[in-house]
Amino acid sequence: MAIISNTVGYMDGDVQLEAFFAFDDALSGRRPAVLINHAWGGRDEFVAEKARKLAELGYVGFALDMYGMGILGSGPEENARLMQPFMADRALLQKRIQAALYAVKLLPWVDDSKIAAIGFCFGGLCVLDLARTGADIKGVVSFHGLLGAPDNTRGTAIKAKVLALHGHDDPMVSPEQVLAFEREMTEAGADWQLHAYGHTMHAFTNPVANDPAFGTVYQADADRRSWQAMQNFLAELFL
Repeated sequence: MAIISNTVGYMDGDVQLEAFFAFDDALSGRRPAVLINHAWGGRDEFVAEKARKLAELGYVGFALDMYGMGILGSGPEENARLMQPFMADRALLQKRIQAALYAVKLLPWVDDSKIAAIGFCFGGLCVLDLARTGADIKGVVSFHGLLGAPDNTRGTAIKAKVLALHGHDDPMVSPEQVLAFEREMTEAGADWQLHAYGHTMHAFTNPVANDPAFGTVYQADADRRSWQAMQNFLAELFL
């Protein structure tokens, strides 16, 4: 196994973006790709490490960029400022992640008929929105993602299979929002699953999350179980 990683530039209109990708050079031929959507702080080492781990599983891991080349938030206030335009304009968000989907298909190692997407927190909402647009991809996985539906995809059939991995005690996603999400997925005809982890708050996959007052706490068991659930889901998608 020889994990190769690099960055690649791509565009959304006139916005220059930069993804981090990784693949196993010991494998031959084209293989499935997994987009990885970062949390509200930007395309950081957390998602780069996920790309490398996905490469070890035999996929091309592609950590996309929602904000622009080199743009990272320095803390909650700046992170919120970076995220807010996309929360306020979900069509902008959807266009930005669709640019990444187009870019990953151009990589020479990628089987463009076998693409999935995963995302964390804000990134979970992004990959769910990609599915909500009717994108022709195999599936999406949201890790402690925000579940609120946009107002521009109602009536669109969801082609991608959907897996939402949710902390039951996440203060950023109310039980009412969970029920609304389940209804939305059913009405859109999606093949959907939602796994809820007990005694688990927001950002449960992030080892540096340790702010109970804010609602972000790392939970090792939920981290391990959710990654395994993702692996099982991807294996099924790419049969």
